Amino acid sequence: MKKNSLTTAVVAGIAGVAGFVGLANAVDLNPDGVGQVLIYPYYTVNKGQNTLLSVVNTADVGKAVKVRFLEGYNSREVLDFNLFLSPYDVWTAAVTQVSADGGAQINTVDTSCVDYIPNWPYPFSKAAYTGGVAGPGSASYGADKGPQDITRTREGYVEMIAMGDIIPGSALDKATVHKQNGQPNGGKPSCAAPVGDDAVTASNLVPPTSGLFGSGAIINVDEGTFYSYNADAIDGFTEQTLYTQPSSLKPTLQQANTASIVATGVARSYVFTEGGSLLTVDFARGEDAVSAVFMADALYNEYSIEQGTGAASDWVVTFPTKRFYVDKILYPSAITSPFAQAFGAPGVSNVELSMGTFDREEGSSETVPPRCPSPPDDSCFLRAPYLSYEVNVITFSSVTRSASTVLGSKLFKSVNPFGPNGWAVMNLSAGDGGAHVLGGGVAADGVTPIAIPGLPATGFYANNVINANAQPGKLSNYSGVWRHRAHRSCTGNDPACS
Repeated sequence: MKKNSLTTAVVAGIAGVAGFVGLANAVDLNPDGVGQVLIYPYYTVNKGQNTLLSVVNTADVGKAVKVRFLEGYNSREVLDFNLFLSPYDVWTAAVTQVSADGGAQINTVDTSCVDYIPNWPYPFSKAAYTGGVAGPGSASYGADKGPQDITRTREGYVEMIAMGDIIPGSALDKATVHKQNGQPNGGKPSCAAPVGDDAVTASNLVPPTSGLFGSGAIINVDEGTFYSYNADAIDGFTEQTLYTQPSSLKPTLQQANTASIVATGVARSYVFTEGGSLLTVDFARGEDAVSAVFMADALYNEYSIEQGTGAASDWVVTFPTKRFYVDKILYPSAITSPFAQAFGAPGVSNVELSMGTFDREEGSSETVPPRCPSPPDDSCFLRAPYLSYEVNVITFSSVTRSASTVLGSKLFKSVNPFGPNGWAVMNLSAGDGGAHVLGGGVAADGVTPIAIPGLPATGFYANNVINANAQPGKLSNYSGVWRHRAHRSCTGNDPACS
């Protein structure tokens, strides 16, 4: 690939600083972690764990944010509500297990304004995948073909979408700004009207700016494990106010829009391909613009299952836009590609892929014989199990299991690696007859077709080691998380694809 397009990226960055919206305002995955939309790749209450979440508003204006929890099979919504962050505010919560039925629930002691949760803790709902009514003012969902019990809510992921900035001095601003008492954590808003009055609330908003960042942590108090990660931040997502009442299916990632710079179509995306080349591509559908910034033809990360240290390793691989392509009940006109199969019984939407594992000394299962070429081609990869869900966990193990080793996921596949520790590559463009390609994009000239191979993916590697020689009464678990590395490419008559 040519590397000279890095200059274009530098120019775009300078343009952003200078305020040239025509160059800078496009959907992108902000490497600094601040944006209009946050994606938390995984929550779980399996294995006695809780998931802790936080979101921070770095802006000097308040924000109305849609908070949406999505289960891991098919991304059907299990809870949403509207969160109102005052300037410089932080909101925190915990996802825990409901002891009565085994589902999940959310709890918080935070005082930031929320609409609509009548009391805490509040249980997640199965209505969206069983065909019920999810909440006040919402229509019935069509039941999908996945499991119908409440335990389906136990693992999934979270998205937070800025719907608008609160106009300073407005009635909504006055109701949501914390009144300080001079003590740390002593601020509290009134949360009075117009919070809860959708018509009035919407009139107190203007299109959202950037400024959100967040984090998640999966904690097991009894075992002393703590897997923390940063939320992915999508910037340049919208130039419009996107306010909806609680329990509405909107806004979603389908509503990406950059109207000021896309003469035809809906949204522009900035994607860095191999060598730092900047691809500028326009899409007629908002979900494609968001998928583009998550597209990868390969994911890379490490693993360790060293017996001497009691090591265990899981990879989380989440497809944050998959439902818009495979859920033909909610989105009957959806184009399935870059995925291969619509969601159906018994609760799967399979994509075929391949995966290679390498020890720390260049060895792999294919080295004796034959030796893998460099870079390794598909013949060197384990012909993988399918990935079947929106949220998937790969557990590295040589034995049959009922759940993944680290996170206790039920949405998992096992890979038996070549060595006890090393690294692995997941080829997301292999399999399904080469169907894993995001098409429909055109270059900034409005003419040149652009296609991006692979799948829209995010996630992380979670590792735990155990000190078997710890003194009695001392915790002996040591845990860590590392975000996946990715390879991206494109095809088309564009310098970034050459």
